[in-house]
Amino acid sequence: MSRYLTLYGLFLNQRFKILMEYRVNFVIGASSTVILQVSGLLTIWVVMSQIPSLNGWSLYQILLIYGLITLAKSINHMFADNLWTIGRSYIRTGAFDRFLVRPIDPLFHLLADRFCHDGVGNFLVGSALVVVSARALGIVWTPANLAFLFIMVLSGGAIFIALNLITGTSAFWLMDAVPVMRVVFDNHLFAQYPLNIYPKAIGILLTWIIPYGLASYYPATHLMGSDTSWLAWLAPLMAVILLLIGYRVWQFGLRHYAGTGS
Repeated sequence: MSRYLTLYGLFLNQRFKILMEYRVNFVIGASSTVILQVSGLLTIWVVMSQIPSLNGWSLYQILLIYGLITLAKSINHMFADNLWTIGRSYIRTGAFDRFLVRPIDPLFHLLADRFCHDGVGNFLVGSALVVVSARALGIVWTPANLAFLFIMVLSGGAIFIALNLITGTSAFWLMDAVPVMRVVFDNHLFAQYPLNIYPKAIGILLTWIIPYGLASYYPATHLMGSDTSWLAWLAPLMAVILLLIGYRVWQFGLRHYAGTGS
């Protein structure tokens, strides 16, 4: 483990050296996600200005849910964005073969090969939303709440990564896995809002099958003190289970990788 942590630090250091060579590109990449998030937030603001309560949820309660899932998504965006490009950037070009001839795990190498700075914008927006909404809702940041927030954000990020890994592995057969990944990933848009505003089937889907709700709705209700259900603590366990499944699926795909033939 220590070896891989050291290696990741070296990869990350080299990546930042490259990014700092093109500082304007770094700023544009990070700010572009901020602009995209702001446009989504403006939509929420317009809706809530006309409907002060959405099935009993206030604007700041919804912003807390939105901020939590944005933070979780930013972890995936920064550290595992290469899963989106494995087909077109690595398998199709034959560049994936270099991961197979080096004495480190191919999946680790794929993830460490690129830190996506665009995710920094998501992290900043998510952090700002959590801070602002928590202040408005009177949430006190005790050590227990801070620890809970830290664990849930990491667990939520792991859930995003695991689901992208499971669907992204289809690139070993389809070459471009993005359409398959989108079918699952875009469901996180539902989890930007309280799950109890949807039909029950959507709540079950986002809790047990594609559990993005564990990264947003359930942690938010716990922080607001309106839900002490054990579901608020399910995210770490679900993250571990999905990561194990994802890695098994990855290994299965890797065994069937045949290269480009070039």
